[in-house]
Amino acid sequence: MNPIVERVTQKIILRSMLSRTRYLAKIEMAKSKTVYRSHLSCGNLAHGFAACSTEDKNSLKNMLKSNIGIITSYNDMLSAHQPYEHYPERLKKALHAVGAIGQVAGGVPAMCDGVTQGQDGMELSLLSRDLIAMSAAIGLSHNMFDGALFLGVCDKIVPGLFIAAMMFGHLPTVFVPAGPMRSGASNKEKVRIRQLYAEGKVGRDALLQSEADSYHSAGTCTFYGTANSNQMIMEVMGLHLPGASFVYPDVTLRDELTDAAARQVTRMTESSGDYLPVGRLVDEKVIVNGMVALLATGGSTNHTMHLVAMAKAAGIHINWDDLSELSGAVPLLTRIYPNGPGDINYFQAAGGVSLLIRELLKGGLLHEDVHTVAGFGLHRYTQEPFLDEGKLAYRDGPHVSLDADVISTLETPFIKHGGTKVLSGNLGRAVMKTSAVPEKHQVITAPAVVFESQYDIDAAFDSGKLDRDCVVVVRFQGPKAIGMPELHKLMPPLGVLMDRGYQVALVTDGRLSGASGKVPAAIHVTPEAYVGGLLAKVQDGDMIRVDGITGKLELLVDEKQLMQREASKPDLSSSHAGMGRELFSALREKVSGAEEGASCF
Repeated sequence: MNPIVERVTQKIILRSMLSRTRYLAKIEMAKSKTVYRSHLSCGNLAHGFAACSTEDKNSLKNMLKSNIGIITSYNDMLSAHQPYEHYPERLKKALHAVGAIGQVAGGVPAMCDGVTQGQDGMELSLLSRDLIAMSAAIGLSHNMFDGALFLGVCDKIVPGLFIAAMMFGHLPTVFVPAGPMRSGASNKEKVRIRQLYAEGKVGRDALLQSEADSYHSAGTCTFYGTANSNQMIMEVMGLHLPGASFVYPDVTLRDELTDAAARQVTRMTESSGDYLPVGRLVDEKVIVNGMVALLATGGSTNHTMHLVAMAKAAGIHINWDDLSELSGAVPLLTRIYPNGPGDINYFQAAGGVSLLIRELLKGGLLHEDVHTVAGFGLHRYTQEPFLDEGKLAYRDGPHVSLDADVISTLETPFIKHGGTKVLSGNLGRAVMKTSAVPEKHQVITAPAVVFESQYDIDAAFDSGKLDRDCVVVVRFQGPKAIGMPELHKLMPPLGVLMDRGYQVALVTDGRLSGASGKVPAAIHVTPEAYVGGLLAKVQDGDMIRVDGITGKLELLVDEKQLMQREASKPDLSSSHAGMGRELFSALREKVSGAEEGASCF
């Protein structure tokens, strides 16, 4: 093992010893030596199978067959989740074929950040992760199930489902992906049209057509944002079947992988004789593998929060310092848009997850000695799926990249450190996705231009107020303030300013996900302005230094002067009402800071 990866892993094990021991004791107490529904009263059980077919009723009565709970995040408004419409039917059929039963235990909400970005609904997005976890828990709380299949792809959905899975860590579990859409309009063209629209050089019709050409069919959006980062991390953590993440939704291989997921979960149930509950599968080494995958691929900065919350659900405590230390050892091995020209389909064609895992294992950067849903040992994930006479089979995956501009090697990485950088200084702590930012733009010292709403940026841009070197500060966007919305609306105008030759950076206690692009952005600033962070005292013209190389985030104002300043206290009531935001007030009050996972639990 790489000594830094090993050192971080051992620190996490020691830090988590008490909480992990308690967690494992909890799931041991929840384990049953028989099928779980045998603990239900006759009335309970009758309600549980009342709507089943006669055959399934008889099977559920006899207490011999495993019953697998299906948690689905299907809706047909999310392109990535639309393929799940018929998955329950398919999964039930596959389960029947191996002598098991399947029931949809529940559905969870699934919102699309692509639809809500720049809209009021985005202020529910991050908070929805914990609501998803609670919704899944309600479905599984019926105690009818001997295993679980979780259907989810996108931003907050997979982390929420993962947290729920850990709460039911006594159940064997497989996560079932649905795959990316085929590539549409080139990413370069999409960005060009967005910036032309921001400059007023093309109209809304041209912009809409460009977006429709990019996001054009069922499947995950093809850029490397949170949705595809979810898939990457879950596969490297061994919770997907090998090679399942990035196969198109509408091909036979995808159907075969879905059927195989159903079969595989039955092989891990108590009655199979090879019991492997998900709470034991996911240990400290598995969590570290997920962190390494994030860094090696320049994945979504949302996972600097999600992974903290996900690990905590399994009794494991990680922090941003762990990520920062790992980043010194883990090189950036992929260039996937917005970190490069090729999208996730280019990555898959160049060698995909199997090649990435092979390369990271070669350098001792991943723990090989881990449990996975495919069996013991991460080497299984250097295999790739294919169809052999129409049936799922596996073969050795590629040993070399088919496109060195998309997947590189340990010897010739794109960057010698991970694609995510932790910044700290008197303004607090923050993260920057450095993988997409040229090194010459990663360091900037410039006067602040302060905003307390993302909606004020366009007017300032149009008026020329931002036509200069500046650090744009957008504050009161944190979890407790307004739910920490993503601020993608800012990227086109800030990108235009950079193209005009200005040195520009963004500092915010809001989010930018995996699509921040070329603009240097110190995001997730904690403590957030709403709870007393120094960000609340920044004024227009204050000099701010953002250094993505050394990891500095500093307000260059005399400390005595800062002590005399009053913190800004804006009226946020308009962000606490309408579009359902009133219903989330209890979550906003409870939610922790970004570095603690922005969690309500």
